[in-house]
Order: sequence, then structure tokens, then C-alpha cells
Amino acid sequence: MLGNFSKDIFTRRVGKFQELLRQRNIDAAMIRTLSTFIYFTGTKWLRPSLLVPADGDPIAFVAKGEEDGFRERSWINNIITYREGGEIMAKVSGLIRKEGFKTVGIEYGIERDAYIVFYEMFKRLNPGIKVVDVSDLTYSLRMIKDEYELSCIIKAGSIASRVMKRLMEKIEVGTSEADIAAEAYYHLYKNGCEEPHVYVNIGPHPRIHSEPFKDVRVKKGVSVTIVIGADYNHYYANMARTILVGENDIANKALKCMDEAYELADKLTRSGVKPIEVMKEIDKVYEKYDMAKFAVKGYLHGVGLQIEEVPITTIIPKHRSIELKPGMAVAFIHAPILIEGIGQVKKEDTFIITREGDIKLATK
Repeated sequence: MLGNFSKDIFTRRVGKFQELLRQRNIDAAMIRTLSTFIYFTGTKWLRPSLLVPADGDPIAFVAKGEEDGFRERSWINNIITYREGGEIMAKVSGLIRKEGFKTVGIEYGIERDAYIVFYEMFKRLNPGIKVVDVSDLTYSLRMIKDEYELSCIIKAGSIASRVMKRLMEKIEVGTSEADIAAEAYYHLYKNGCEEPHVYVNIGPHPRIHSEPFKDVRVKKGVSVTIVIGADYNHYYANMARTILVGENDIANKALKCMDEAYELADKLTRSGVKPIEVMKEIDKVYEKYDMAKFAVKGYLHGVGLQIEEVPITTIIPKHRSIELKPGMAVAFIHAPILIEGIGQVKKEDTFIITREGDIKLATK
């Protein structure tokens, strides 16, 4: 056993990925995105660097002196060390030339450590190598979770739910966004999270992704929206709630609209369904309440090693046509209603699509 999970989990993942590489005639993949690095190694690490050949064992690159600590947290035995950041690519390039690789895959990601500068450096150091995107391969594996992954998401959901309840009880006039976020982070870390995410939007000015401000405070007649991304063993669950402080007829109408849209999404989201099909029905609810002009397009995103991963219907339109399948973890309703003068209105939970094709609430 490796920590809370078996080495076999990771060797199977790598084996499936290597099979996909061979099918594409890709000699190796250089993994620099943190989430996929965790997926294959079992641990997070600064400057994630993992070379996965189409055949053979993967090789991790870690700073000199970190080898023993890394081995305690990962099943990877092949380790190459470096003393400074620029040396990573030089050693990777040397290994690629030694092995005679001609086509190498890199994830064209948007997360931490997937910087374009590394991509450009890699191409400059390897002018004779064909570089291809393997993001679709890694996400095709990561979209369908195994039982271990689902159990972690459910545990993260339980943490998110407990912390959200505590936060909702403490909102009062004068409380700042930073105050709410500080309370949230304290309890998330105390409950076992290692890298939680918290967003807070206090009206009257709505913001979609609301990094908390210290000078925005609760007052009557505005909404307060809290978004929590709780993690457990690197896996996330996403939850959001909005409350109205005081009275506001338009805000009450928006809250009622969001509740009805959420209930409809809960009813329609199942295995075999495409997000666009549910979105069309939800749009009818927004029209009914005259909220369509305030609603952000999209309703669902995947959840796993990232708080927001494929499919991401609010950002990538083509993901709205991805068919939902058993083993996926998704969060909805992700897209909020934004009303100037009131704030953001949102209700979101994380669900697991069961082997039977139904959905199971994770954030409860």
C-alpha cells in the first residue's frame, strides 16, 4: 500500500495512458500540469515533472535533496535530480535524445506550472522533436473516476457542506468578504483540506469568480454568495450558496428562479444526457422569471483533481455536447445569475453519476 491507496491504482493508470500514447504513435509524454502529475504519481510536488514513455517506467524529476521525501509519497522509483529550475529541461531533453524519441506529448493546460515558457523552452531545446497536445488523452482517463477517487470526492463534499453551514450562520451586516474567506479557510484546513479554494461575492456589484476583498462588507438589501472548493487527498468537491440580507423583491425572485433551475437540473442530469440538453430546459426557467438577461451561459463542470475540469460548459462550448457517463463527478448549477445592485445568485452542489446512471449528491 502507498499511503491510503495501492500502487496498482497508479500502474493501471499509467498503463492505460501508455496504450493511448502508442495508439497515437507518441513516443513519450512530458507531464507538467500538477493535477495530472498527481493522477499518475499519487502526490503533489512543486515544479511537477514526469516523463511517461510509451513503453517502460515513468521518470520523475525532483530537486536534489528531495528524493527520499518524494519516494515516501509516491510509487515512482525512477528519479532524476536537478539543482535549479533551468536544469530540468536540459536533463529532460538529454534523456529524450538518448532514448531516440521523435514525437513527445505535452498537455496544453491552463493550470499552475503549465506555463507557456516551459513549452517554448522545450521546443527550443528539442528542435527535431514533434510536440503534440495530449490533454484529450489525460482527460479521457480522468473524467471517469474509480471507487477510490469517488470516495475522496464524497469526503471532500462532506467537509464542504459542514463548513458552508457554519459560514451561513455567521453572515451579518458589517462582515467583509475577507472575514468570510478567513473563517472558511480556517475550518477547511482544520477538517483535512490541503489546498482549498474560497470565493465570496457580497453585492451590490456582482462578480463571477470572486476573490474576496477586505473592503466589501455585508449590508442590507444585497446578496452574499459563498463558493467552496474543499479537497480531500487532492480530490475536490464544489459547493455554492447565496443568501439575501434584508429584503429585496428582485433578489427574492432571482433566488426562487435559481432554486427552480437547480431542481430541474437535479431531475434531468443523468448518464446518457448531454449538458446542452439540460441547458435548454433551464433557459426556459430563466425566461419564465425574466432572468435570462442576467444568467451566465452554461450549467455544469467536471470535478476531480481540479475544482473545475472537463467538461467545462461555461468556458468551452463544445463540452456542452459531451455525453455524461457513470463514474463522472460534476457540479451544478455552476453559472450564476448576476444582477447589478444586488450581487450574485448561485446554488451549486457536486454530484456523482452512479454505475446505475442516476446521480448521487456528494455535498451533503
